[in-house]
Amino acid sequence: MRGMKVLLIEDDAAIAGAIVDSLEAVSWAVVHEQTGHAGLARIQEGNWDVILLDLGLPDMDGIEVARQARTSQTVPIIVISARGDETDRVLALELGADDYLVKPFGMRELLARIRAVHRRWNQAGQAPQETALTIGDLTVDPRARRAHVTGVEMMLTPKEFDVLYYLALDPGTVHRRETILADVWDMNWYGSTKTLDAHVAALRKKLGNPGWIESVRGVGFRLQAPQ
Repeated sequence: MRGMKVLLIEDDAAIAGAIVDSLEAVSWAVVHEQTGHAGLARIQEGNWDVILLDLGLPDMDGIEVARQARTSQTVPIIVISARGDETDRVLALELGADDYLVKPFGMRELLARIRAVHRRWNQAGQAPQETALTIGDLTVDPRARRAHVTGVEMMLTPKEFDVLYYLALDPGTVHRRETILADVWDMNWYGSTKTLDAHVAALRKKLGNPGWIESVRGVGFRLQAPQ
């Protein structure tokens, strides 16, 4: 993998130092910021391969940083936090984070997570042969990574698009929760399936009709044009 450009937003100097040393050891370029506002300013510079984001920042919550970042950037975000509560995990992922790593963690695991997230993003962008999918009034275009319903573009987070596209590939079929998590999250999410529920809830709201995605009790979800 080529040398990557990583933005680290972390206020703990000891943790930041260890991460910077580990990433620079594999010839990746790292820029470190200690506050949310400074991190957001760096994010706007663009050209990042991945953002590592702590939640417990001194000036603002990291979840708010992720939310603001997602309004203008599509760079992969990995949350690194001591907050292991499921609510924090689900909220961060719902707002656009691509992975969530709870402190303390090993540097080899962090490197593996970064590589996996970056690989998924590259694969998502390398689909020129894929054509847009149409289900009723819904169109999902994997090349442009855009979705429209009744002609109106849906403002989706990267992971919301991934879930919608996954379901749209085989409309009418019930997809098991565990299978969706394994395929869309590439087995990098080890929490409960509530993160998937959060993404489905957001998609239903943005689709404008909950009938687009049906819950099949005890199994999973099915995408179909509402009756």
